[in-house]
Amino acid sequence: MTAPAACPVCRAAAPLPFLTVDGRDYWRCVACEARFLDPRQQPGSDDERAHYLLHENDPDDPGYRRFLARLAEPLLAKLGPNKAGLDYGCGPGPALATMLSEAGHAMALYDPFFQPDTGPLEETYDFITCTEVAEHFHRPADEFDRLDSLLRPGGWLGVMTCFQTDDDRFATWHYRTDPTHVVFYREATLRTIAALRGWWCDIPAKDVALMRKPRR
Repeated sequence: MTAPAACPVCRAAAPLPFLTVDGRDYWRCVACEARFLDPRQQPGSDDERAHYLLHENDPDDPGYRRFLARLAEPLLAKLGPNKAGLDYGCGPGPALATMLSEAGHAMALYDPFFQPDTGPLEETYDFITCTEVAEHFHRPADEFDRLDSLLRPGGWLGVMTCFQTDDDRFATWHYRTDPTHVVFYREATLRTIAALRGWWCDIPAKDVALMRKPRR
């Protein structure tokens, strides 16, 4: 295997070979501890969209709402009233945006497949949510730079993704077997992402990170 030039998450040089399974080559970054699929093996957009349509993200599903509440509840505890938010990567059923709207916040939507209007990316926000999305990022460092540019000073970024913790179980881990999951984050990875941009980072619940952009 020819190594990628840099980690796509933190841009550190010289990622190391990690594992080859099911014909897919994975690398690991020493600097941020991310594991990631070889960028040359990432799925195409048509395959991604077809797979996303198999997901069930019903805003009225109580079980799905309970799942999203793991991020929504600690985030809402940080926000004042009547904030402007962006659900980044909202998918075909923007359940989290619905929940946050019900809590009194004005929500915008963006998803490259299901809400592709880029108008919301011309605005800035008091908070941004990114739930079950970061593992799909083909160029995570660029995506987090974009999110930084969309956040107002003092704004919050809420990320939910299943943290990778056990290398011995990686080959059979359900999160890895999703063909659209190409980046796998540890708690240390998210803290590195925050530190590189001068953000404060808290891990209030399993698989949830809240990051705050400093006030200027």
